[in-house]
Amino acid sequence: MKNIQISLTAKNYADALVKLGQDNVISYDDILNNLEIISEICTQSKDLTGVLENPAISDETKFSIIDEVFTKYVNVKIRDFLKILIEKKRFKELEGIVAAYQEELDKINNLQRVEVISAVELDDNSKQRIIEKLQKRLQKNVIAQWQTDEEIIGGLVVKINDDVIDSSLKNKLENLSKNII
Repeated sequence: MKNIQISLTAKNYADALVKLGQDNVISYDDILNNLEIISEICTQSKDLTGVLENPAISDETKFSIIDEVFTKYVNVKIRDFLKILIEKKRFKELEGIVAAYQEELDKINNLQRVEVISAVELDDNSKQRIIEKLQKRLQKNVIAQWQTDEEIIGGLVVKINDDVIDSSLKNKLENLSKNII
C-alpha cells in the first residue's frame, strides 16, 4: 500500500467529493473511477501535470486542456472539480485528494485495507483464514495486499493504517535477544 501524506486541504476536497456521491449527483464508485483515470493520465504524462500546475499558464488555457484531455473519460462534474482545483491553485493536492477520498469511501463501505507480509507465498486457504480472522477482529470487511519478505523468517507482519502487528519469527528472536542481554 502506498503511504501518501494527506493534508487537511486534500481531506476537505475529498469530503466535497463524498457530498457529490451522497447527493446522488454521481455515484461513489464513478467518482473513484474518474479520479483513478485522472491520476493514471497525469502519472503517464508529467508534461500535462507540469502544465496544469504551472502558475504562468492561464486558468482558461488549463480549463481548455482539461476539457480536451478528459472529456472522453471523465464525468463533467469531476472535470468541474478539476477546474476548481486549478482556480484555487490546488491541483498539486490531487494525489492526496484521491487517497483521502478512497479512505472515506472505505469508511462508507465498512472496508479496511491491510498489508500482510509473510516469509513465503501463502496459499489461498491460508490467505482466506487470515482475512477471516482480521475481519472478526476489526469488525470490517478486509481487503488485503499480500507481500513476501524472506527476512521475517516466519510468521506474519500485518499493517493496518499506522498500526503494525508483528508476529514474525525475526521479531520474536530480536525480542528474545534483547531480553537475554
